[in-house]
Amino acid sequence: MGGSTVLEAIAPFFKDLYGTTGYNFIIFYEEYEYDRFIGAIGTTIKLILASLFFSMVVGVIGAWAQGTKSRILRYSIAGYIQFFRNTPPFVQILFFYFVLGNLVPSYDAGGYQEAVIGNFGWAVISLGFFAGAFNVEIFRSGIEAVPESTKEAAEALGYTRLQSYIHIVLPLAFRVCLPALNNNLVNLLKTTTLAYGIAVPEMMYTANQIWSDNVNVPEMMIILFLFYVGMVAVLVWAMHRWERNMKIPGYG
Repeated sequence: MGGSTVLEAIAPFFKDLYGTTGYNFIIFYEEYEYDRFIGAIGTTIKLILASLFFSMVVGVIGAWAQGTKSRILRYSIAGYIQFFRNTPPFVQILFFYFVLGNLVPSYDAGGYQEAVIGNFGWAVISLGFFAGAFNVEIFRSGIEAVPESTKEAAEALGYTRLQSYIHIVLPLAFRVCLPALNNNLVNLLKTTTLAYGIAVPEMMYTANQIWSDNVNVPEMMIILFLFYVGMVAVLVWAMHRWERNMKIPGYG
């Protein structure tokens, strides 16, 4: 069923609700606001998924780099962790967008200059690095839980350090750190609302526009609350299911 068909089906109820009670859920009976709302849901889901994936990649690479023989690389990872864990994520987003954003090249987009990385891209990068700093420590704790005998066995079989990390250590460590990783990813999901500060058209930003145009702050706050409760519930359910499926006796 298309978007316009859905709107036609639910619009009479919400128009009547507004007329009888004054509760103005305009996104469910006015096509322009409905389209903005649906677009914001799509943008928010893409932002969440991209940030979660990038933070996981950062965590895996950072945890591996912490055990390298290069002192420079180890100190660089330690500095990165301290920087992102000890500064506000909203300040980080503003720094990435307004400071680093001015350093990237731009291109002619038909009469005006468009940056190679837009506000959505900077939000993903900033949020990914922010959560990735915590993921590095989470993965490191999981790696330390893997018995040394397991690592030595991999070396005896001729695995390089990188091969051992990818094929043996990381899969075992991942199972150990899934509960802590679950908590961090839930926090990251909630932190994506800060992207409104650089005008990413996600739920928070769009809801702000809608209630500014229609003066229906309580109604839009209810929608926001229910949306994020639902998103967190889905993520927690998925992570718990993943954790059960990957469980190995003795490794979490």
